[in-house]
Amino acid sequence: MYEGAFDGVRVVELAQWVFVPVAGAILADWGADVVRVERPEGDPYRGLATQGIGTDSGGVNLSLALANRGKRSIAIDLRSEQGRDILAALLETADVFLTNFRPGALERLGLDAETLTARHPRLVYARGHGFGVRGPRADSPGYDSSAFWAQGGMAHVLTPPDRDQPIGQRGAMGDRNGAMALAFGTAAALLRRERTGRGGVVDVSLLATAIGTLSSDVLSALQGQLPRAAASDDAYVNPLVGSYRTRDGRHIQLVFLQADRYWPGFCRLIGRDDLAADPRFADLAARRENRKACVAELQTEFAARTFAEWKELLAGFDAPWAPVQAVEELLTDPQVIANDYIGEVDEDGLTYALPTGVVQIDERPPPLRRAPEHGEHTEAVLLEAGYTWERIIELKDAGAVL
Repeated sequence: MYEGAFDGVRVVELAQWVFVPVAGAILADWGADVVRVERPEGDPYRGLATQGIGTDSGGVNLSLALANRGKRSIAIDLRSEQGRDILAALLETADVFLTNFRPGALERLGLDAETLTARHPRLVYARGHGFGVRGPRADSPGYDSSAFWAQGGMAHVLTPPDRDQPIGQRGAMGDRNGAMALAFGTAAALLRRERTGRGGVVDVSLLATAIGTLSSDVLSALQGQLPRAAASDDAYVNPLVGSYRTRDGRHIQLVFLQADRYWPGFCRLIGRDDLAADPRFADLAARRENRKACVAELQTEFAARTFAEWKELLAGFDAPWAPVQAVEELLTDPQVIANDYIGEVDEDGLTYALPTGVVQIDERPPPLRRAPEHGEHTEAVLLEAGYTWERIIELKDAGAVL
């Protein structure tokens, strides 16, 4: 039987889109009972068509399924007093309140951190937001493409200086990184509560997530440098750290940070002992001084073999390197398969594949479960909270619940 680290933990999640719901999904993966509170109209993410994996998929909304796996859904109209009373009853049983609603909205609903932590001293109040809880943008709406990618410096540092427009990000990159941090912070707060009996407030912003991701570049900026993606061969300060194009147009990434350690063996491997003996390339300093010539030699060598030939040749070479793969190649990558990084949901007649998540315990990922339908568990959750069927019918008739 599967035992989750958060078995017995009740999470009430009032959130939408990706960032904070993914944090809830991570907690659900590890056993938490995550009750997802949606408005009667549903999470707007349910209607998003994107990359052929949302409502445009022609089948299961995989985007929604990944962000909400393993949860229960209750649909409540928080605009009504009855709806707010229901949420208050749910919070009486909650260990964690997880939200990404903006501070102004939470305050109007009486769900701000100060109010709830005073009412429930053991509650872990975990919130994800765009820009932090203080400052001029604290109440501004924030998505990962704005708070993380644009304002957080990601687009700037990754866009080559010879490009007119910033490069665009892939879907929900900041959201999923921020979600992992928020789930970790929630776990830390729950551990502290076990030791002290006191809950508390956990904060993760998409802006802070970007700063954390770009910590090396932030350190450079603190020293007065101006981090930016390099153009063309200027990137090869160390010719043994970079990507090289193969004969068939693919690329191999070398990461020989300890270049002097690997250089002689690499030259021997490719049949170019003359390069190891060349005084221009004798050590790291010499290769840096003559990097254009060294890069040119390596480009010629890599262009002489195919991608497959390079992978076979380098497979036995004990040094850091990797093939530059397309995402679809991950699906058949032996490392991905051996480590169960892609799994399958097989529940209630539905079968589809999803990534299993970043963390494994005891060398296995948590079992994947399907996401709930909108309001699927409204009656069950209300019955657990002590409501009678008669009262549930009254609430439905009044439009307080779906």
